Amino acid sequence: MQTVLISIHLMVVLALVVVVLLQRSEGGGLGIGGGSGGFMTGRGQANLLTRTTAGLAAAFFITSLLLTILANQQSHPGGSLLDQYRPAAPTSQPATPAQPAPAAPAPAPSNGGSVFDQLQGGGEPAAPAKP
Repeated sequence: MQTVLISIHLMVVLALVVVVLLQRSEGGGLGIGGGSGGFMTGRGQANLLTRTTAGLAAAFFITSLLLTILANQQSHPGGSLLDQYRPAAPTSQPATPAQPAPAAPAPAPSNGGSVFDQLQGGGEPAAPAKP
């Protein structure tokens, strides 16, 4: 089902791009278009292209929503999104003792050097030059 819907979605996208590019430009943006001659220049053709664009845009939104719903159902089979955040029912079994957290590593001693010097492995800062 998802493959068929993706195929339809791609055809709608390509048709939408073609229909938008066929429309006559209104202004002289960047000096392109707006000439008196051209493909489909009458008022009736403009209405046809406008209606076709609106229909393809609606089909684009519908297929996008359907693809989103299908992807959501596949990632969360069964149950709703709210079921994931409900607290679990208490059980009659005793809780197991918590494991102690591992000790954090001790911070490296500061020798006064820069981080770059410490990363180089020298560990010891370079002696400052005496004036």
